[in-house]
Amino acid sequence: MATALAAFSLAGCSKDNVATPQTEFTLHMDNGAMVNNAAGTPVFTSLVLNATPYKNANGDDFTVSTLKYYISNVKLNKADGSSYAVPDSYFLVDQADATTQDLTMTGAPEGDYSSVSFIVGVDSARTKAGNFGTGVLNSSKGMFWPMNGGSGEFINFKLEGYSPQAQHTAPATTGGLVFHVAGYQHSTTNTIRTVTVPFPSGTNLLIRADHQPEVHMLVNIAKLFDGPNPAGVANPPFMNPVKFSSLSATMSPTTPMTAASKLADNIVAGMFSVGHIHAN
Repeated sequence: MATALAAFSLAGCSKDNVATPQTEFTLHMDNGAMVNNAAGTPVFTSLVLNATPYKNANGDDFTVSTLKYYISNVKLNKADGSSYAVPDSYFLVDQADATTQDLTMTGAPEGDYSSVSFIVGVDSARTKAGNFGTGVLNSSKGMFWPMNGGSGEFINFKLEGYSPQAQHTAPATTGGLVFHVAGYQHSTTNTIRTVTVPFPSGTNLLIRADHQPEVHMLVNIAKLFDGPNPAGVANPPFMNPVKFSSLSATMSPTTPMTAASKLADNIVAGMFSVGHIHAN
């Protein structure tokens, strides 16, 4: 009998029954912008809603009361050109809820990755699929427009706030800023953008089963209002840098899609960078 019990115990501890540790990594989204310190040196300052003062590239002052944006279709890239797409990766970052700033994902293959890519917004396939009943894509999140007789569209990036330089005409009658970067009409007229962010020079993201690295992303919201001006474009919706005296609101598609599309281009041009990687 003792021999049988011993044999049973050994069988119960076989290698086949040992759970394989799962990999995990986190993108921490630190929203803020550059502010000059006492010595006049620009430093990245994390956003406090209704409190942190910023200047845009035009020199206009502004504060932020609401900041929300979608991150979706996260992909890890290797230097050899291969990549891993995180399945079903949809996140809503809301500055009013600190818990939404940590985007934790599991199951990535072990390896050394040189950059991360993601969509700022919700991809067109998911947008057109409809059925947004639960989770971060629920219409109750204040980031969805049911419209045009179809399945509706997402606000990919929302920033609202105040600037004393803002134009004092509707809808910004009290110096308000209302920037809703939204809308998907077709492949060439939309505000969905893919960003690829390299990791710091000489540093890879090490995905291993025995630790959980955290990528500290710096999200410079002032970059929404600055970026390259394409040469030879007739009648642009505005010229960078944005002047709040002439552009303080866009709520595509009730306002021209071109203005929101250009703000989306500004997002790609320089809003996201990697500060450092923890526990790598």
